[in-house]
Amino acid sequence: MTRSSPGRKGDFPGASSALAVCAHPDDESFGLGAVLNHLVLSGVRVSVLCFTAGEASTLSPSDQLGSIRAAELRTAAGELGIESVHLGDHPDGALGEIPLDRLSREVAAMIETVGADFMVVFDEGGVTGHPDHRRATEAALSGMPDVPVLGWCLPSRLGEQLNEEFGTSFVGRDDSEIDMFVAVDRTAQRRAIACHASQSLDNPVLWRRLELLGDHEALRWLRPPGDG
Repeated sequence: MTRSSPGRKGDFPGASSALAVCAHPDDESFGLGAVLNHLVLSGVRVSVLCFTAGEASTLSPSDQLGSIRAAELRTAAGELGIESVHLGDHPDGALGEIPLDRLSREVAAMIETVGADFMVVFDEGGVTGHPDHRRATEAALSGMPDVPVLGWCLPSRLGEQLNEEFGTSFVGRDDSEIDMFVAVDRTAQRRAIACHASQSLDNPVLWRRLELLGDHEALRWLRPPGDG
C-alpha cells in the first residue's frame, strides 16, 4: 500500500492474512473490492465474514433473495481472490438489534480460524450511512481488541458530491483524517460487481462513486498496529 504522506500511519508490514468484516453480500465487492483484491495481489490471504444475507434489499425484492445474494457473494469472492467466506444468518436491516457481544464473538472466532493479522472494514459512520454497516464495524472493533483494524473510507469532497447528486447519506473524511491513498486496479472489482446482478444492474450511485474515485481508494486506521 502507498502512504499518502511521509510520517503518517501507513501499511501493516509482515501481514499474511486479513479478515474483511461486512454487513451484506456485495459490501465486499461494491465497497471493499478493489482494496481486498489489492491485498490478494500483494500476497495477503483474505477472508470475509458477512453478517447477513441481504434479504431485505429493495433493489430486487424476492422471497429467494437471501439465497440469491448468498450465491452471488461466493461467486464474487472468487473473482476477488478471496480465500474463504463465512455468511451469517442475522437479519438484514436489523443488525443493530443483535447483541454486540454476540457479533463480537463471531468476529473473534473467525479471526482465530483464518489467523488474521488485521481486519478490513467500512469506516466508522458506515461510509454510506447504513446502520448495518456501522454495526459491523463496531463488532469488528470490539471482537478482538489487539488486532489492527483498517477502515475503507471516502474523501469528504466526493461524499458531498454524491449526496448532492443523488440525495444519499455518504459520510466522508477530510484528507487530514485519511492515512493512505492506495492505487488500485479495478478490473477484478468490476468482475465481482457483475456477479451481484441482483444489486448492480440498476445502481447509478455505485457507478458514479467508482467514476469519481478513479484508480485510488482511501483508507484510515481505526486501530493502528501496536494500539491493541
